[in-house]
Amino acid sequence: MVAVAIAFALWPLAASAHQERVTHFPPGTGQVPAYRQAGPRLLVCGSDRADFEKRIAGFSSELQATNRQLFQECQARGYPNLQDAVDAVTAAGTTIAVLPGLYQEQPSLTPPGPDCGNLKAPRARLGYLILTYEQQRACPHLQNLVAIFGVHDLQIEGTGAGPGDVVFDAQFQKLNTLRADRSDGVYFRNFTTERATFNALYILETDGFAIDQVVGRWNAEYGFLTFASDHGLYTKCEAYGNGDSGVYPGGTSDINKGRGFDVPRYAIEVTGCHSHDNMLGYSGTGGDSVWAHDNVFDHNQTGVSMDSLFPNHPGLPQNHALFEHNVIASNNANYYGYVRDGTCHKPYAEQGIERGVVCPAVGVPVGVAAVVAGGDYDQFRDNFVYDNWRGGFVMLWVPGADLEWTSNSNRFLGNHMGVDAGGGQLPNGVDFWWDGQGRGNCWDGGGPSGSTPMALPGCSAGDWGPSRLLADPNKEGLIADCSNYSLASSTLPPLCDWWDTPGRPGQVAPSLWTVQLIGPLLQLLAVFGLVVAVGRRRRLAAAWSLGVLVPLLLLVLGSADQLRGLAVAGEVLFGLWLLAVARPLGGRLGWLSVALGVVFLAEALDSALVMIPLLPVGPVWIRLLLELVWLGAMAAAVGARLAPPSDPLRLTEQT
Repeated sequence: MVAVAIAFALWPLAASAHQERVTHFPPGTGQVPAYRQAGPRLLVCGSDRADFEKRIAGFSSELQATNRQLFQECQARGYPNLQDAVDAVTAAGTTIAVLPGLYQEQPSLTPPGPDCGNLKAPRARLGYLILTYEQQRACPHLQNLVAIFGVHDLQIEGTGAGPGDVVFDAQFQKLNTLRADRSDGVYFRNFTTERATFNALYILETDGFAIDQVVGRWNAEYGFLTFASDHGLYTKCEAYGNGDSGVYPGGTSDINKGRGFDVPRYAIEVTGCHSHDNMLGYSGTGGDSVWAHDNVFDHNQTGVSMDSLFPNHPGLPQNHALFEHNVIASNNANYYGYVRDGTCHKPYAEQGIERGVVCPAVGVPVGVAAVVAGGDYDQFRDNFVYDNWRGGFVMLWVPGADLEWTSNSNRFLGNHMGVDAGGGQLPNGVDFWWDGQGRGNCWDGGGPSGSTPMALPGCSAGDWGPSRLLADPNKEGLIADCSNYSLASSTLPPLCDWWDTPGRPGQVAPSLWTVQLIGPLLQLLAVFGLVVAVGRRRRLAAAWSLGVLVPLLLLVLGSADQLRGLAVAGEVLFGLWLLAVARPLGGRLGWLSVALGVVFLAEALDSALVMIPLLPVGPVWIRLLLELVWLGAMAAAVGARLAPPSDPLRLTEQT
């Protein structure tokens, strides 16, 4: 059973994971940088005065005057490209002020020379080279439009009225638009980064950073990606049109591993940001010790995700994220049509990303607020979670580092499910979804849409909730099938409904094919075959078969999460049916039927009323084992009934 569970959990999603050089956490002795208005300053601007005047025409008179003065100064001693200014920095604490304009950094697009064009490095599954820090620094523009390596306390800010006045555009010719690598104390403010084949703004192995009023848009993967970093701040940012997530604090400094909920500090703070119209609003493999509050994640395919899925990320298993006072709503966007019709196989410049086309980099369900896949000690409290058509909070198990058990001690406290801040009723498909694995997890503050299982441990009992080693195989089997999604090959597994929204013609309900239905169906066929084999009991066979149709139908309808109550009723009726047929079957088969019927009733109790304590696995696993034994005994009985009688005289003659 453990082997089956691990096989379910080792999802093929890892083939699409973000791959990076071997990274290490910074020492953690830094601090979040503060915005400053003094110190050494460099200027960046274009030379087209008419274009500049057009861009500042809508500014206030005071801001126009400031920018005109800076423009005059910049023409005398400024730089035409941001990279030129970065290369000219000689002192820590320098500020680079960038005047309104579109910066495509043409010198960075020069084809590499033979030294950089023939680097030896492993290649990621997505095609790019996995370069060391030394290779990145020696060839800064092989993958980056603007590259910042080892420059400390650098501040880069736009001088416009808003982020849209200063734009850095990679034109889909570079992996990253801006990259800051081992640059402690870097501060980005008031500009837009766009159109990279991976990340708009990438910060790596950095102790102390701030992303303040920056927009990351229209990228094949991430708007903002920070990795193996500490003392970080995202504030008032915006991300949209990204093929993976808008905001990604991944591989975060693992400063609270081994602690409970009483933590001294968080490594990354995300606040006041709006991430929308992406595949994911927020995600983080190994997103440890992240405090996300007062943000809006809406109109994505899935709003929020954190996981322990990909083994090449530091800080696994993911732990200690705190989400509070956020709005996670209306995450019902469906971009899989662009995968089906071939749009996502066109060159990036022809896909229409700027017009709203998003090509999902990995497979995530349409219509979910938040997914916790293998997280520990995560807390979600006082969030508004509404209008996510498939579900609100989803929690499931995946193996952490060294295949350790995960999904432990997570809390869902006082969230406003199915209602907006004004009191409007906007229900989710189902408020809470759990695969059943883990210990010490609890849920409070449910909404009108209920949960699956229907009985979830409350938080008033602390960490004394049930402890289950294995997840529900019905749920894990479905997830394992859905994880075979591939953007590169346009593979959307047909038995998975993650790719669909209500009303799409030909939509398949995959849960009709799970163990939940297959077991009872095989039992029905076995009983029918056995009794029909005995001619004098055909009427009894028909009666038994008709009697099982109602619970079977309820199990079919209840395979949808929103109708889980029907499945519970089906489990009860099926258990009673097995008890009823036990006596006519008789013998060991009858006793097996009694045992199986009792387990069906226990499964209904476990999912609908209270999770049965002290069970290391859910009743569904016991039911699966008994079903195998029951079906084997039934097959043997059918074989014995159908075997022709032996002829003693013929046997003697042959002897």
